[in-house]
Amino acid sequence: MAAITGLIRVMERAARKAGQRLRRDFGEVEHLQVSKKGPADFVSKADQMAERILWDELREARPGWGFLMEEGGEIPGDDGKPRFIIDPLDGTSNFLHGIPHFAISIAVQEPTLDGRGWGEVTAGIVYQPVTDESFWAEKSRGAWLQDRRLRVSARRYLDEALIATGIPFAGRGDINEWVRIYAELGPRIAGIRRNGAASLDLAWVAAGRYDGYWESSLQPWDSAAGCLLVREAGGFVSDYKGRSLPICDETILAGNDALHSKLHKLLAGSLRNT
Repeated sequence: MAAITGLIRVMERAARKAGQRLRRDFGEVEHLQVSKKGPADFVSKADQMAERILWDELREARPGWGFLMEEGGEIPGDDGKPRFIIDPLDGTSNFLHGIPHFAISIAVQEPTLDGRGWGEVTAGIVYQPVTDESFWAEKSRGAWLQDRRLRVSARRYLDEALIATGIPFAGRGDINEWVRIYAELGPRIAGIRRNGAASLDLAWVAAGRYDGYWESSLQPWDSAAGCLLVREAGGFVSDYKGRSLPICDETILAGNDALHSKLHKLLAGSLRNT
């Protein structure tokens, strides 16, 4: 096992502390389902509280670092310092409906050499509070689930592949684009899953549970840690045009080398023929 660095310990400690609060709040959601008002306001507060815990823990451990957060937005740090990219509750709709499939995602992104933008992601963690699974990765040090090294799946053929996706909903995403991609991929693969938490989908690709994944209209906090996990587990991540960006969020396609190539060919073809 690779030695766990101080940075990963800091990120995991923060994630576990916020996760403890989310587990407690998740236990209350089921009781709120029967109320007339519903649990939406409660879940929003749970999301905000988890983000506050992460902010407090990480700011104390790494003073001067910046933040990009789903709820709190962008908070600049000191010049030349990295930033944390945080999703305190990925899978909010699952949480809202009492479905135990959600995660905390934290990534570290380095500034570019000229200091005018943001470059590569060098560390990431995706923590599932319900199962107590901590997926983590650091650049050039591999991807791990707790102390077990992760590898993407070795499947080479589409008809053996289980692929995850995110389906557009309520004004988010392009449903017509998704349908075209599905029509091209669906008949050729073993199955498709939509579980509603992009960070966990990517972590599961890194762990070999899924063989591939595609989605569009994400945000950096949805995919920053997950992209690094897949890459450090030996997989490939690109946008729909095949570009390997530090964070793929507007469009994302992930898989092992053989399947990524085949999936990209089909996906690109489906969008070209419109």
